Amino acid sequence: MLRMQIHLTLPPWIGDVVDEQQRYVTDEERVGLAIELSRRNIEHAHGGPFGAAVFNAEGRVVSVGVNRVVPQTCSVAHAEMMAYMTAQQRLAAFRLNQDGGRYTLATSAQPCCQCYGATVWAGVDELLIGARAGDVEALTEFDEGPLPTDWVGELERRGIAVRRDILREQARGVLAAYGQSGQHY
Repeated sequence: MLRMQIHLTLPPWIGDVVDEQQRYVTDEERVGLAIELSRRNIEHAHGGPFGAAVFNAEGRVVSVGVNRVVPQTCSVAHAEMMAYMTAQQRLAAFRLNQDGGRYTLATSAQPCCQCYGATVWAGVDELLIGARAGDVEALTEFDEGPLPTDWVGELERRGIAVRRDILREQARGVLAAYGQSGQHY
């Protein structure tokens, strides 16, 4: 029988990390939350070393995501994808900024090719990045896939501002810890 429903979940500890009432004002606070999510995800062995969060214009958390590929047996359950999907469900909008609101995705590491493609269509206005794809590939077994040569320019031409290397060393530290642990999520 064909399955007629998809059910993806985030780990139960998310509520212990995320304060929906807090305003995350700076780029460092926003990426810092994504990095903390990535760290906790590997600490609890609930997925790979990636975290992401969507923020509204006031700096409040709309949604978060962590890597859930292995636990959910779903190749698209990357941190950014989980954050986008939960934000879209919460706001009942397939394009987050369709009503004129401004949204930011903060991620612990540069989006892979899949999450880059989703970023084009998700309706975010800013992308904040911790570690680079080269860091991910050097410190873990992950393959980030191909991106356009000028991927930052492509996003910026579509109205998405990109800022990189925010708390990069902290993000690299989580990736290194995961890579050295021998875990494979």
